[in-house]
Amino acid sequence: MSRTRGTAGPGATSAAPDAVDLAPIVLRLRAAGCVFAEDEAALLAAAAGADAVELETLVVRRVAGEPLEVILGWVSFRGLRLAVAPGVFVPRRRSEILVSQAVLIASPGALVVELCAGVAAVAAAVQSEAPAARVWAAELDPVATAVARRNIDPGRVLDGDLYDALPATMRGGIDILIANAPYVPTAEIANMPVEARDFEPVLALDGGPDGLDVQRRVISGAAQWMRADGALIIETSRRQAGATMALMEAEGMSAREVHDDEVDGTAVVGIRPSASAGERR
Repeated sequence: MSRTRGTAGPGATSAAPDAVDLAPIVLRLRAAGCVFAEDEAALLAAAAGADAVELETLVVRRVAGEPLEVILGWVSFRGLRLAVAPGVFVPRRRSEILVSQAVLIASPGALVVELCAGVAAVAAAVQSEAPAARVWAAELDPVATAVARRNIDPGRVLDGDLYDALPATMRGGIDILIANAPYVPTAEIANMPVEARDFEPVLALDGGPDGLDVQRRVISGAAQWMRADGALIIETSRRQAGATMALMEAEGMSAREVHDDEVDGTAVVGIRPSASAGERR
């Protein structure tokens, strides 16, 4: 089980109870494929406190492949400790690129909407770093929206499928649309790590035959909801970025690929043309 998220890495450890011998736990976690076994052992021991039975239960869950963050009940994302729970997609560090791009663009009062929000990690981080923005999150999965309401203002979490979740009053007025739409091709899901493949909802992973099905829906509907000069920011992979850009350009947007080596994140940023630009075409 390789670590693709941000919790169990250098600097993420918590103090374990002094009486706990972590060495056997580290060996079990390492044998199960946990790259940061020492850090994970300390986090599990801290979560269990002095309860040896509880610690064994947590270790067994982790060895079976359950995501560490779900076991702990939280994920570290962009410096925030956000709630997660069984049955949700666990935010990855690479999605922090969506936050950095949104914060660069967001002006005071900007209307920012995260689609395919999951537990609303991106929305929570944007609100934290751009507090004058008006940030909303929309998600189809009721398990995820229940957790999202623990991470941001519950009244700012909308239930529904993409734009169907949004109130009509937002139409034509969104400054920044953000989406971490599922982009794993269907045939590749079987090759994903067990912690994703067996413990996260397929709805949050499956992007259709080429991984772009949900992105197509987001991009094709964006113009009705964005302001002129509004931005659409979509997470993707380096392999798929060119196709994502082409989809945006086909809808009349200017598009560019951005990459963050620190978090190994890739996104495409599309800008809806201004009214005057549209008139010139």
